[in-house]
Amino acid sequence: MNGPHDLGGQMGFGPVAPEMDEPYFHAEWEKRALGITLSCGAFGAWSIDESRHTRECIPPAAYLSASYYEIWIRALEALLERHGFASPTEIDEGRARVEPVKPKRILTADKVDAVLAKGGPCDRPVETPPFFVVGQKVRTINEHPLHHTRLPRYARDKIGVVEAVQGSFVFPDYNAHGRGENPQWVYTVVFEGRDIWGRGSAPGLQVSIDAWESYLEPV
Repeated sequence: MNGPHDLGGQMGFGPVAPEMDEPYFHAEWEKRALGITLSCGAFGAWSIDESRHTRECIPPAAYLSASYYEIWIRALEALLERHGFASPTEIDEGRARVEPVKPKRILTADKVDAVLAKGGPCDRPVETPPFFVVGQKVRTINEHPLHHTRLPRYARDKIGVVEAVQGSFVFPDYNAHGRGENPQWVYTVVFEGRDIWGRGSAPGLQVSIDAWESYLEPV
């Protein structure tokens, strides 16, 4: 999806200015935003890929004017409504009006440390061997899907070289839309900066992405 999240190479947004000694949170409410998002994600009603796609679907004006955790909360509200946990009215009023859908599981305080330590592994076995090998030239596909994709817009229809075979993982383009995990091999592909950014690219600059197998074609 070509949404407001996919900013790579676009002009007009100013330079990236990292904040020295940046704190984890810039306001107390951001801590709660993170905690609520993780707690609701533990319900088991949606995947991380659906969560990402929901953020991508926020209208551009709202997305680009929001802070990082504002985006999280706006997407969470949409997910809670979609899966029957709360209505917009209930969210606005801060109280339940009807009995909500019961979650598959609840993340209680005593389980938080173990759950966060475990993470959310998304590596999965596949029956076929990798189609591409290290050192092979590949071209990324050129498509502009309406669905979720992890192939950034700036790296489409570009020639690069496979640097590593990372393993096989859940395919987010399917998983974000409830179509199953459909695991695929994932490769680290390296591109020359000039092939991405043009002749004005800094000499020696390279860009690498992790690309699912179906994003790639042999050259």
